[in-house]
Amino acid sequence: MLQQELASSLQPASDPVFEERIERLFPRIRRQFHQLYAYRDDVDSHLSSLEQVLRDKWRQRPQTVKQIDQQRIGDPAWFLSQKWVGMMLYVDLFNKDLKGFLSQLDYLQELGVNYVHLMPILRAPKDHNDGGYAVSDYRSIDERFGSLRDLEEVAGALRDRGMLLMLDIVINHTSDEHEWAQKAKSGDATYQDYYYFFADRTVPDQFEHSLPQVFPETAPGNFTYVKDVDQWVMTVFNDYQWDLNYTNPQVFVEMLDVLLMLSNWGADVLRLDALAFMWKRIGTDSQNLQEAHLLVQAFKTCIQIAAPGSIFLAEAIVAPQEIIRYFGAEEEGRSNECDLAYNATLMTLLWESVTTKSNKLLKVSLENVPSKPEMTTWITYLRCHDDIGLGYEDLHAGWAGYDPWSHRQFIQDYLTGRIDWSKSRGLPFMEDRATGSFRISGSLASLAGLERAIESGDPWRIQQAVDHIIMLHAVILSYGGIPMLYMGDELGLLNDYSYQDHQAKRGDNRWVHRPVMDWDTASRRTKNNTTEYRIFQAIRDLVAARKTVVEFVDHNNTYLFDCGNERVLAFGRYLEHSKVLAVFNLNDHEEWLSVDHLRREGLHPENGLIDRSNGFAVDQPYEQLKLAPFEFHWLSDHDPMIS
Repeated sequence: MLQQELASSLQPASDPVFEERIERLFPRIRRQFHQLYAYRDDVDSHLSSLEQVLRDKWRQRPQTVKQIDQQRIGDPAWFLSQKWVGMMLYVDLFNKDLKGFLSQLDYLQELGVNYVHLMPILRAPKDHNDGGYAVSDYRSIDERFGSLRDLEEVAGALRDRGMLLMLDIVINHTSDEHEWAQKAKSGDATYQDYYYFFADRTVPDQFEHSLPQVFPETAPGNFTYVKDVDQWVMTVFNDYQWDLNYTNPQVFVEMLDVLLMLSNWGADVLRLDALAFMWKRIGTDSQNLQEAHLLVQAFKTCIQIAAPGSIFLAEAIVAPQEIIRYFGAEEEGRSNECDLAYNATLMTLLWESVTTKSNKLLKVSLENVPSKPEMTTWITYLRCHDDIGLGYEDLHAGWAGYDPWSHRQFIQDYLTGRIDWSKSRGLPFMEDRATGSFRISGSLASLAGLERAIESGDPWRIQQAVDHIIMLHAVILSYGGIPMLYMGDELGLLNDYSYQDHQAKRGDNRWVHRPVMDWDTASRRTKNNTTEYRIFQAIRDLVAARKTVVEFVDHNNTYLFDCGNERVLAFGRYLEHSKVLAVFNLNDHEEWLSVDHLRREGLHPENGLIDRSNGFAVDQPYEQLKLAPFEFHWLSDHDPMIS
């Protein structure tokens, strides 16, 4: 018997704390359900099933996890701390399996990482699995990674070290090899209703008029013909990923059970994958619909009842004004939707800024992102397992003085090396031949110029690429939110072109930036003057410094300011009467910053400046601060506050 099963068997039959929560919050779930399913006459029976899931999963919740629940209920702002630093990784690419991951926890702690996103580890088909995001069994760990017992050991080890675990819940679709899909293929009408099945093309064609295509090159269209039953099923992503039908409340109940199961397995953060797509309606793009928000709100209320120590991350790579909506509103001191969301806007605009060597579009765009609720925070990142899309607003590009189409074309061409003087070596992903638009694949180091620099053999170019990589990390480590590193970036791992040798991967060039961790290469982080040493040690030191800068706690206390030089990114972080001004040279040439602009933002340079990123005094002329190529500072004019 698994430890958590034994623990649950010892739980009391009734828990007054749980009963208080269910009495207080279940009426909210009932209202949300009636909003979603007002047209159905079986809502109450599904609500009864939902309540039973809540009770069962609470009884099964391990006592150690319940203790963490209580601590976090008493400190609802626990995840806003500047001390959290994350890393996302594929378990098998990091070190073979969960046991291998466990053996390298010291490496993560050496870097200062204390929040780990294990990319999909649930059972998926061997080949057609979209990097694990086509789940064939939500209740089993894929044997490639190990067993549930292995995951429990990982969760326990992370907990003992004060580290967080994030797991994916692929909430919008399943693999066509999932048990539900197999039963639907056999003609079972109950399970066909778990998906969107249609007898002919009439309704699918109505949907297609307004549905965009996610993968137009490899998976055109949004429906797939199922020969077994002579019907069409909705497949927005790939033909082997069947969209779940949340107009059926039983699907909600099933997925709630999965969410709570993952939390009971030890997930502190549940990453809701593709949540923007959960509700479909003819005549719309079927993204970001109000019903999708109601679904998330209902899931969140359920989590507050049966897993109150877990929080949600929204995987919604959509327009800035839409991303903000997934934070929801504050209710009883917590967000009623997601607690975390990816700051895709910052990520995209950082790549735009270092390409143009200008802060203009970044500044205009970020200043026009609506404020998020107080009890939420961003995930700041430079890249992830996915491609990079240039999803900034055309209106903002116009305000910054650019022609939106030609500017986007320039950024794409630069990052993919189509311009002869470009330093980047990315790959075009899902290119639309008609419009010329595409997204971008490539490792951070290769996009930042390290691959080309190494090929040149020029030490100066290599050092400049290293400085570029470090500066970009310094931005996400100081901007508001939790920084999430991508495995291998801390060593400057380059594009891995070996994916072209694998039949199942060669059609998806995102695998170029999903390298296998080379532990021989990682060992070079301890050898002076290697690129691995310079990058790893610099990021490690920045991570350590970040944790001491109390102004970096996220209370919506980040603001951009005009530093008088468009080639310098400048923002302030403040807490009560203390302030840090972060400045970054976006250029590969020397830049100057007027000290008057620092004075206007509340610093007193005449009394001396301290760089909080390293604790050293900043030596600068009285009127101008010189910034070497890609140089940066986290500036204060007082002694650092060590927390």
